[in-house]
Amino acid sequence: MLPQEIVRAKRDGAQLPATAIAEFVDGIVSGSVSEGQAAAFAMAVFFRGLDVAERVALTTAMTRSGRTLRWDLPGPVVDKHSTGGVGDTVSLMLAPMVAACGGFVPMISGRGLGHTGGTYDKFESIPGYRADPPIETFQRVVTKVGCAVIGQTPDLAPADKRLYAIRDVTATVESIGLITASILSKKLAAGLDALAMDVKFGNGAFMPRRSDGSELARSIVDVANGAGTRTRALLTDMNQPLASAAGNAVEVALAADYLTGVRREPRLHAVTIELGAEMLVLGKLARTLPAARRRLQAALDDGTAAERFERMVAALGGPKRVLADPWRFLPRAPLQRAVYPERTGTVTAIDTRAVGLVVVSIGGGRTRPQDPVDHAVGLTELAGLGEPVGPDRPLAVVHARTEQQIAAAAAGLRAAYRLGGRRAAVGDPIAERIG
Repeated sequence: MLPQEIVRAKRDGAQLPATAIAEFVDGIVSGSVSEGQAAAFAMAVFFRGLDVAERVALTTAMTRSGRTLRWDLPGPVVDKHSTGGVGDTVSLMLAPMVAACGGFVPMISGRGLGHTGGTYDKFESIPGYRADPPIETFQRVVTKVGCAVIGQTPDLAPADKRLYAIRDVTATVESIGLITASILSKKLAAGLDALAMDVKFGNGAFMPRRSDGSELARSIVDVANGAGTRTRALLTDMNQPLASAAGNAVEVALAADYLTGVRREPRLHAVTIELGAEMLVLGKLARTLPAARRRLQAALDDGTAAERFERMVAALGGPKRVLADPWRFLPRAPLQRAVYPERTGTVTAIDTRAVGLVVVSIGGGRTRPQDPVDHAVGLTELAGLGEPVGPDRPLAVVHARTEQQIAAAAAGLRAAYRLGGRRAAVGDPIAERIG
């Protein structure tokens, strides 16, 4: 079919055959489909939608638009993906934890954009760590260590890169079908046997409403399983930062404390363990979720997860003993200043997106893909829902380079927190399991 006929068919509400979708995706990569035609296709999909069969076809075609990895390993190839949030440090600990339990985790991560942090940026804050190695190096580290976390390479799912850039400037990003194909094409190109999805909802997520998050999670699970990759999703709450740190180096330091047992915050621990348990069950490394939880906890307690993390960092060019004294290596902002509320009270609500934007405002994030990132700045000791704050307990500690940055961050934090006299109810961070 001609590209314009494919666009016309979807515009008129027809179901596209898989062959037509594959032809269109091939044209996006080769250039035979123009930017205008790709934009028209995205708009037609935005309004008309894609059914599950079309989503599977689009995901499969985008996955095959570039290189797809193949593995010959003595264990399952499993991964986890998050739709993004604030203080979401899970990937830093989860990859080595699952590797310590016998899985192989080729985690291809993204940069932070907007108010959300990126796993790629966090690992880049480790001196020497190469987050963009050749694919051959990536495969070698995964085979030898059991896990490697890198950024997306240009030869994996190139159709997604071009289509996403077009969607970004044509107001067609918020399409469940296109989001599903975008997320999964990059993940499935890594040659996964199984995938655990963390789909976030709330005021710090891209899907503020729980119903929208649930719809996206169901779409991802249905499409990934339809494409042959065992997948389950957790719907998790992002109405407050997941951890007490938000930034790059500060989150690596928090992950070091977690892996070495210095501190494991309950909400972060719960989400990390549950996603890991899903990965082990999907990868057939554990029969049940309780058994999987026990294995993951044992890998933390006996130090094997921490050992895998250090081996991965060293294999990708970082320091060999980063967990023993992370601040010996990590970049540290010259100023650290506690920000106190204007009155004493209990935290009853947090504008989590605004907290993420505070990090961006002091240089710790980006609003455009080409923006540089200051890995040293960020927030620590963030107060959570239900916590009392006042002269003895700050809202957060700001890590910054200038007094102007601290003043701006303080104003942003005070505006983001709502205080009251009554203790707020704090629910389970995991709202639903889908799959």
